[in-house]
Amino acid sequence: MKTALVIIFVIIGVALSAIILMQEGKSQGLGAISGMADTYWSKNRSRSMEGNLEKFTKFAAVAFFVVALVLDVIW
Repeated sequence: MKTALVIIFVIIGVALSAIILMQEGKSQGLGAISGMADTYWSKNRSRSMEGNLEKFTKFAAVAFFVVALVLDVIW
């Protein structure tokens, strides 16, 4: 059981690192101050590839911490 959880933990950690590196930066420059940063792509972000990466990042982060807690309890 421990070995399987450690392998899952490592796989989730590597996947989480790769997903975070694939995401774009959040710098919008001075356009964010005046509201010019609201574009079609920012409004429909949840349907884009960037939105999917953000959702998977949240899911993978929660899974990473849950597996870490389980490993801490049973180790």
